[in-house]
Amino acid sequence: MITFPPPSQANEDGLLAIGGDLEPHTLLAAYEQGIFPWYGEGQPILWWAPDPRMVLFPDEFHCSRRLLRRLKQPRYRCSCNEAFAAVIELCAHIPRAGEHGTWILPEMMTAYSSLHELGIAHSFEVWDEGILIGGLYGVLHKQVFFAESMFSCKRDGSKMALAHLVEHAHREKWKVIDSQFHTDHLASLGAREISRELFLVLIS
Repeated sequence: MITFPPPSQANEDGLLAIGGDLEPHTLLAAYEQGIFPWYGEGQPILWWAPDPRMVLFPDEFHCSRRLLRRLKQPRYRCSCNEAFAAVIELCAHIPRAGEHGTWILPEMMTAYSSLHELGIAHSFEVWDEGILIGGLYGVLHKQVFFAESMFSCKRDGSKMALAHLVEHAHREKWKVIDSQFHTDHLASLGAREISRELFLVLIS
């Protein structure tokens, strides 16, 4: 059984530990403490607990009028856990502006697929007349959804998936959606930074 250092021991970039494995019990032990894996090809497993933490409170989600109109169009359909394997595959391989390669390596895909089979990892999908155009996946623990990655094949695909996630979070009374690190894109949708200390209180 792997024992992680306290999150407060992470360095200024949020890096807490190196090594270990991606077995389900290890990942669960990590998420219980607000720790997540993130590393690239050729690197050891890197575990992170950043401070501050980027989060989205469901009530603070910013849904633009354009996005709301798109969501109301009958050609689009949203689902949950219908295509987990496809979502994680597309998250790994859809090119992103300013990024080269992917951190969602084969062993990551296997690990989160195992969590999905255990009912712990979930996917949210958006379909355009039966074609998968957007989605995201993550881990649910104690009414906190740890969002891992999202993808979009068409305009607003990932935004619609996030809107669907937020709707689900409202219905299930989830406390917060973890977004890990700050990005301008997430901030434009209502996400904001909170202290690691407050985040750990939320997930306890």
